[in-house]
Amino acid sequence: MTTRAFFAAALLGLGFPGVAGAADFSDPTWPCIQRKVERLSVGLMWPRPIPEDMPQDPALRDAVEGLGAKLAVRRIEPETLKPDIAAFAESHGGDADLLGHVFQQVFDSLSQRRARIIDGIAEFSLSQIALSERIEAARQEMDAEMAKADPDFDKVDALEEQIDWDQTIHTDRQQSITYLCETPTLLEKRLYSIAQLLQAEIEGS
Repeated sequence: MTTRAFFAAALLGLGFPGVAGAADFSDPTWPCIQRKVERLSVGLMWPRPIPEDMPQDPALRDAVEGLGAKLAVRRIEPETLKPDIAAFAESHGGDADLLGHVFQQVFDSLSQRRARIIDGIAEFSLSQIALSERIEAARQEMDAEMAKADPDFDKVDALEEQIDWDQTIHTDRQQSITYLCETPTLLEKRLYSIAQLLQAEIEGS
């Protein structure tokens, strides 16, 4: 398989928008339209075996870790880091093992961050479900009170105030769901882009 074909297959495996199937909303911990992929595999994103052991030379190890840490910074666009990658590759003769170690560093950092975000989305979704159930229970209680011959209007007012407040909180929270759901996919795309940039240095050496 060519490198280009490998990365195309990786896109399919990761389920990027426009490539994956329809969303499945049967999982209460996943309110997103994106397909849920809980854990990423480095083998789906890097077409070469990566040695288990890091370089023994402390300076070389520091260089690998330093570039990996820089590539993992989300506020820096991957394309702007091409000179850093090229300089590293040139200094080490486009060594595939070293560039693989760099990608492993980036992968470990971003995949761990992504896993924490997915856990946070699950907690967010369950809290929204619980709040919806609380709102519905309050509505039913208010309707039951109003159905009485002599309703307790103070209780009705308190329930109505609670419903309004909970509904406001629920709506405000829901507005952030699009951003939350996009974040894991953005991290996947960053990993994919970085893998391509590093791989290009191996093939160009």
